[in-house]
Amino acid sequence: MCYILDACALLAFLNDEEGADMVEKLLLQSGNGDNSIAMSIVNLLEVYYSELRDKGEEIAQIVLDMVQHYSVIIVNTVSEKAFLEAARMKVKYKISLGDCIGLATARELSGKFVTSDHHEIDPVAKKEPNLIFWFR
Repeated sequence: MCYILDACALLAFLNDEEGADMVEKLLLQSGNGDNSIAMSIVNLLEVYYSELRDKGEEIAQIVLDMVQHYSVIIVNTVSEKAFLEAARMKVKYKISLGDCIGLATARELSGKFVTSDHHEIDPVAKKEPNLIFWFR
């Protein structure tokens, strides 16, 4: 199974918030057997920005190094299919662009979007419950 991290999932892990243990378990399983972890560059940008703003450049860089350590696959491009799908989701669900790109990436990779953003993702989960992995 491929798990695609939302920014909130990685931030929960980094800040030892509720659900951090579930995210850690996924990270530790990445690359072992049938599981892989991926993240859209847009969602990683959200994390990097948050850490840069709140903790400075040194910590933000440590986060990028940590992502590499856990063998997280960074999806650096948005395919035309994901581009169109993200735009459709933005219109249909009126959720953040980062979430739309993360969800479209999850669809494209036949994976699950790892999130806790119920307030934004619940409408998607009602239509596509198999697309979402709730970590809290």
